[in-house]
Amino acid sequence: MAFGTKLRALRRRESLTQAQFAKRLGISTSYLNLIENDRRPLTAQVLIKLAQAFDVDLSQFSDDAEDALVQDLREAFSDRFFEEHGLTNNDLRELASGQPELGRAVVRLYQAWQNGQQTTAQLAARLSDSQDVTSPSRLPSEEVTDFIQHYDNHFPALEEAAERIWKDGAFEIRSLEYRLRRFLESELGVRVQVVNAEELGAVRRYDPDTRTLRLSENLPPRSRNFQLAVQTGLLWRWTDVAERVDRFRFHSDDARRLAKVTLANYFAGATLMPYTRFKRAAVDLRYDVELLGNRFRCSFEQVAHRLTTLRRPGNEGVPFHFIRVDLAGNISKRFSASGIGFARFGSACAKWNVFSALLTPGRVSRQISRMPGGATYFCIARTLTKGRGGFNAPHPVQAIGLGCELEHARKLVYSDGIDLASPAHIVPIGTSCRLCPRKDCEQRAFPSLEHPLAIDEHVRGASFFSPGEPG
Repeated sequence: MAFGTKLRALRRRESLTQAQFAKRLGISTSYLNLIENDRRPLTAQVLIKLAQAFDVDLSQFSDDAEDALVQDLREAFSDRFFEEHGLTNNDLRELASGQPELGRAVVRLYQAWQNGQQTTAQLAARLSDSQDVTSPSRLPSEEVTDFIQHYDNHFPALEEAAERIWKDGAFEIRSLEYRLRRFLESELGVRVQVVNAEELGAVRRYDPDTRTLRLSENLPPRSRNFQLAVQTGLLWRWTDVAERVDRFRFHSDDARRLAKVTLANYFAGATLMPYTRFKRAAVDLRYDVELLGNRFRCSFEQVAHRLTTLRRPGNEGVPFHFIRVDLAGNISKRFSASGIGFARFGSACAKWNVFSALLTPGRVSRQISRMPGGATYFCIARTLTKGRGGFNAPHPVQAIGLGCELEHARKLVYSDGIDLASPAHIVPIGTSCRLCPRKDCEQRAFPSLEHPLAIDEHVRGASFFSPGEPG
């Protein structure tokens, strides 16, 4: 891919002439001119110089980063508010390539506008029926999602720390709770107590003055181990967590705090399932989530999360995407290493098996999913039922989806018995209705951005927004 426009944008942002910029990079002005005009490639040596001389985040020069930005811009400009402007995919690609910071600013602005629209609507509802409505601003969680995606959901320092704690503490899976308690007490001076849930009013509560960690007695063993590991990360590896977060450009304190909690959770997952042995087990068991959960004493969701983090250079696992939804279709978590795009500002495609899994609780649903551009993925989904308060407590139901590019499917036990090459098994899906060009979808809820709404009262297609066309 050509990166001349990005290099030119960086130079102009630094207010440098070509001669000054070339000197900082240790190359000639004429060679810089050729790179900026995409007549010479941006070599690894020049990239290293960029990082050293200008503290540049080299991820902005990757194809994946640009593709992700184009996806976000497409979704933002799919809003009917922009229909009259006639922007094309090439327009958005040029913006993402030539002015990535401007593109990200547009996405943030659109997101803020979306949040404002939602808040206004809920305030109106509150005034009309006197209900207490809380602002649903998603910005902090969206910023943290961007943060995780930016680092490909892999944090080497925390991985190494988790593996070191296993070695130094002589950890074993069968005695993990005891070992974690002992580490907290002997290395960090923290006393651990398991107390009555009603008295605690939370699942985990740490008092820094008395250095006492109290856990709810309602936590099952796997969740108790996770919370012990989270608190270990917050106390023992806090410098690593804080430094990583502080280097990222967050726009709110809430987002920064949420990111630190997210990294503490990451450390906990890495502690319960240390990288080397977990990766080896994943390959040996062909990524069977339930069997991995049995071996490492972890839940289905904890294992699915962990599988998305196996990105260590030279020892990578299958690149997965992950999504979690509730009964209302809200996406509460998402990450993509597979390249699949998720809806950021609206509803996702109803044909994804993560939604149909809600109709068959407890069963693993399998799907070969094909996007409009032809990219094809192998996906599994299963429901989760959460609840820690016994029979009378609420037990919310969610579904999680895990998937990879079809070329990796045979590495997964879930592909057994499926003819992956059969067109009959392929389900056409999209990112969202507005971004999907398909005209024959029976579940279309909104008109496609690529096809203007055309209503013919005498014709009824596959759906109200899918006009019937002669065969």
